[in-house]
Amino acid sequence: MGFSPVSLGVRFLLELSALAAFGYWGYKTAPGGMRVVALIALPILTAVLWTVFATPGDPSRNGGTVVATPGALRFLLELAILFGAAYALYNAGAKTPATILLVVLVIYHLTALDRVFWLFRH
Repeated sequence: MGFSPVSLGVRFLLELSALAAFGYWGYKTAPGGMRVVALIALPILTAVLWTVFATPGDPSRNGGTVVATPGALRFLLELAILFGAAYALYNAGAKTPATILLVVLVIYHLTALDRVFWLFRH
């Protein structure tokens, strides 16, 4: 199910949520003069990591990559970014959105186990 259009759509929304969460966290926790920089820089850095390090042939993406990354390492990167976003929200004081994101992430990963297994095989 991890490669279905619905699952891929949910994953895309989770990716966007992660970018927003890191921007929010940066703005809420950075020192005064650095808030806007953190608001902009953290989502960009996250998007670069997400885009550059990919497993070649991943059917949930376009199959291409800048840096060929083993599937298990890619999975760890995804967990770090997505669950890190939930932690970032929690750390910034947005406890309810953090909890909702965490629950959705767990449900998503449980329903996308075929993709997780694919990553570990490649």
